Amino acid sequence: MIESGDGKGSKPSSYERIVLKNASEYYYLKIHLEFEEVGISLNAFEFKQLIISALKQLHGEVGAALPVDVLSYEEKNLFAILRVPITGLVKLWSALTLLDTYQNRKCAFRVIQTSPFLLALAGNSRELVLD
Repeated sequence: MIESGDGKGSKPSSYERIVLKNASEYYYLKIHLEFEEVGISLNAFEFKQLIISALKQLHGEVGAALPVDVLSYEEKNLFAILRVPITGLVKLWSALTLLDTYQNRKCAFRVIQTSPFLLALAGNSRELVLD
């Protein structure tokens, strides 16, 4: 309580509490593409096309128009970091989960981590090795 003047009948300061829910405009996903066969590789363009085709297969043309950005892609081990608007997170996640083939080869997307903050995907405490 803050008092001013002579301390007689002054009003306390008012405080306003503001809580922001989903303050982030985007969500980030760390994903891994696994194939049943060994030695299959995709370049960044093919990987993005696979994501778009998964969205189109499940959600049609509207799903394929969802703005998904591939921020990072490792061609060697098929890991990627995606950015999607928060309104499209469920559509993207469901499309990735239900995709099961690529060029008649069995495959599966694994969602490793999700976060509204890109920095949160930088490390994983479950993979931490202590000496």
